[in-house]
Amino acid sequence: MSQAAVRSRTAALSIAPLTPTIGAEVSGIHLSKPVDEETRAALREALLEWKVIFFREQDITTEQHLAFARNFGELEVHPFAPHKDGFPEVLAITHDRDRPGKENKWHSDVTWRECPSLGSVLRAVEVPEVGGDTLFSDMYAAYDGLSDEVKEKIEGAVAVHDFAHFRVLMQKRGKTPEEIEAMNRKYPKVEHPVVRTHPETGRKGIYVNVAFTQHIVGMEKEASDALLAHLYAQAAIPEYQCRFRWKANSIAFWDNRACQHYAVSDYWPALRKMERVTIIGDRPY
Repeated sequence: MSQAAVRSRTAALSIAPLTPTIGAEVSGIHLSKPVDEETRAALREALLEWKVIFFREQDITTEQHLAFARNFGELEVHPFAPHKDGFPEVLAITHDRDRPGKENKWHSDVTWRECPSLGSVLRAVEVPEVGGDTLFSDMYAAYDGLSDEVKEKIEGAVAVHDFAHFRVLMQKRGKTPEEIEAMNRKYPKVEHPVVRTHPETGRKGIYVNVAFTQHIVGMEKEASDALLAHLYAQAAIPEYQCRFRWKANSIAFWDNRACQHYAVSDYWPALRKMERVTIIGDRPY
């Protein structure tokens, strides 16, 4: 989508790509104000084209953050992560000297859900002077770059996803076996396609990630582990990536169906305080 095409929708909105395939900064809009239908359509088009869009200098309230995200769907409540007081839909992601950053793995959000996230809207409240960037990787490009042999191996394959990391955290926090088992029943392991077809663009993208994918169904463990390791490694290829340097009141809105992200944990012991709202998606196919 060209910048001119965006301007034809609404004269106020401007798109500045960060790379040829992924990431673009959007200007000419302030998210404190209601989004009209024309602007909403232009933003959705930009998200589909660039997989992640960024906004600068957005000094907004929590209520405005939520209202903006609701333009694109219903919001989820994360059952394991801490939320902002009084706002169950807002994840409070704070790291400092006593709580080092830990989101430094390539992943797509909540793929352990039966219907994983459509997208996430992350707001920077307080960030380090240097460090704490987030990288995003284009899973369409990652799929397109696979060899024909690998594409053939994963055609029609499905993989198991699980909230294993959060289960460990529950144990460390002293949750009882009964409480953990209740969450296992509520959020059972799910199977999703190794290659997802995006419901809006129709494009294929790799849909396994090191944070939540367990194994490929019907494949011996050694073969599954080797193939998954190869697929995971594609996210780390620089040609598929963009990198965003945060400032206070910056916002990133990414499509979890088309990209993965990696929060660089290079800023300890500095404070990094973020708030995330997540939009419910549909079942992958």
